[in-house]
Amino acid sequence: MKKFTIVTLGLVGSVTFLLGLIAAGTVAPARVVSDFRPAVVTPPAPAAIEPAAAIPSPPSPIVSFADVADRTNAAVVNIDASAVGGPSTRPGRRESDDWLDRQDESESRQGAGSGFIIDRDGYILTNHHLVDGAERIVVTLADGRAFRADLIGADPAIDVALIRIPPSPSLPAATLGDSSSLRVGEWVCAIGNPLGYVHSVTVGVVSFIGRKLFDRSLDDYIQTDAAINFGNSGGPLINSRGEVVGINAAISSRANNIGFAVPINQARAILPQLKTRGRVSRGYIGVMLTDVTSELQRSLGLTVNRGAMVQDLKPNSPGERAGIKPYDVITAVDSRDIWSNDQLIREISARAPGTATRLHVVRDGRGRDVLVKLAERPPNEADDEDTEPADRRVGSAPPITPERRIGFFVRELDLPFLRRLDMPGGLRGVVVTRIDPAGPAFGSELRRGQIIIEINRQPIASVQDFNRVVSSSRAGDVLALYLYDPAVRQKSLVTIALDTP
Repeated sequence: MKKFTIVTLGLVGSVTFLLGLIAAGTVAPARVVSDFRPAVVTPPAPAAIEPAAAIPSPPSPIVSFADVADRTNAAVVNIDASAVGGPSTRPGRRESDDWLDRQDESESRQGAGSGFIIDRDGYILTNHHLVDGAERIVVTLADGRAFRADLIGADPAIDVALIRIPPSPSLPAATLGDSSSLRVGEWVCAIGNPLGYVHSVTVGVVSFIGRKLFDRSLDDYIQTDAAINFGNSGGPLINSRGEVVGINAAISSRANNIGFAVPINQARAILPQLKTRGRVSRGYIGVMLTDVTSELQRSLGLTVNRGAMVQDLKPNSPGERAGIKPYDVITAVDSRDIWSNDQLIREISARAPGTATRLHVVRDGRGRDVLVKLAERPPNEADDEDTEPADRRVGSAPPITPERRIGFFVRELDLPFLRRLDMPGGLRGVVVTRIDPAGPAFGSELRRGQIIIEINRQPIASVQDFNRVVSSSRAGDVLALYLYDPAVRQKSLVTIALDTP
């Protein structure tokens, strides 16, 4: 996946505070009129009149967002959040050197962003990162009225928060649409408070649907081209019918026209829990997953080309108790086909803890149904059921020994080594000691100190086993390494493609 920096933006007050973003685009004319004017030609008599060339129809007029802005602007609010305290250690805070660029927080934090009223009971949707840790939240309406707001609930996993001001029959409310009906290229507009310029309207198109930004399994962002500035976090992304289809949340700091919004369907699905419990409970089976790739198909002889392959299971997790095993491929949840591990995680997360869920599992080429009683997803393990890249390939020099051929070196796994790292005594395998920078393993997820347990499902209990399996492989083969990583205490799959001559 290509890496770039994602920024959540907010308008900074006297001191720095972390905030939001926008998503929008380029302004389109309200109507486009064709300049095409066919020439009229009178042929000389007595020549026959030739059929006229087909005249293209004028392009359809581009929708005007003036009416949309009129209907929705009143429901958009300005949010000022402030807190006193040291740097935040809040749960759910995103951490990634290459993906996220957040500003440092000082002892006093103040910032401004956006939100929108969803009903006359005073409920307002915005971003979690905008109000997280705030001790005082002030909401200013389009007509200038200001209210203190209460934080009702938040979901850091998808960056959504619900706040509330006093109910009133005069409160304007935005109409929530259906984000699943969005199409790439569809016109959308954003309304917010960038840099303090309240109720600014920008227009763009949907650039991509289902973007994953932070290597988090629940990411499902709408990408849009936008004029993006600080202060738009939490504002609505609106379709041409005036319906809110997203909550603006992040931008790429390396571009001026790449913005992201949380799909409104994701927020709508958790609203009941935010209102009643203040947080979100999600289903959980406790597995580490990877996508079924062509390399895994070839190396493991898989009979399916879709689904989520199990790499490891948490001890005493619902998946382990139900009998799920490593190498199982989950292809359906309650008869709904599964094409990727992200889809599986979303399906499981959408179900309540305690729900009995039927998984269709393919093991050794045979399908079977497994009934799993879901647990609650631990808050600090939001990405436990996530993908690990399992297919990297880099060229190597011509193979000589088995270790040169596969591109890394190993040694026997002895008892002192196990004791030194406090690893399970019954673990058998070989330890990776060095990776050849000119070999096919370089650039993969393989790391020094990891323990190779199996190769293509063949147990590796010694260096002799390792040499035998690698020597029997041919140029062009893909080897699936099942390994244990002492650093994170979990198992995973890494594929390495042997070079062709």
